[in-house]
Amino acid sequence: MTVKTDYARFDIHDELTAPAGSEPLIKSIQTSGGTVSKLVGVLAGSPATLRAFARMRSELHAGDLPAGTAIRIGLAVAERRGDGYSVAQHARTARLGGLGLDEISLARSFASNDPREAALLTFLKGTMDSEGHPPHHLLEEAREADWSDEQILEALGEVALNEFQSYVANAAGLPQDQIDANALPAAA
Repeated sequence: MTVKTDYARFDIHDELTAPAGSEPLIKSIQTSGGTVSKLVGVLAGSPATLRAFARMRSELHAGDLPAGTAIRIGLAVAERRGDGYSVAQHARTARLGGLGLDEISLARSFASNDPREAALLTFLKGTMDSEGHPPHHLLEEAREADWSDEQILEALGEVALNEFQSYVANAAGLPQDQIDANALPAAA
């Protein structure tokens, strides 16, 4: 059934309402035991867009960047974009992945108590603040913190993926899933 709330600006599809090109991906998600998020339900309205998002996400998550780092990047980008839907989604994933509330709060501001994570997040923030032209010293500091060029490039890919997710979530006006609001720390 297509879900349209007072807040969603696009149809949120499931396997019964999705265009034919999106149906196999939605069924694959469900078969693997996953749930179809509201974001995926919206993206299903365009099979090409859903495939592109799924492929980029899959490739990046199979890369060399630690999962906790990818989650921190998602939190930072979603917070910067004012995307409450994705902040809640990433915060829930972070908690399930073992990140503490203080680290989640810091990540939302491109920061971390871990100096290595902080160096990479600072580079990414500098990249976003300068429209893709970060000061060179921030890249060198990330490298000095033992991030490889491969990992730094994957981190930039995570920024792009999460920017896209936030653009779609905000444009669609996606309502947040029902979660425990006390489990989400405010940005530091």
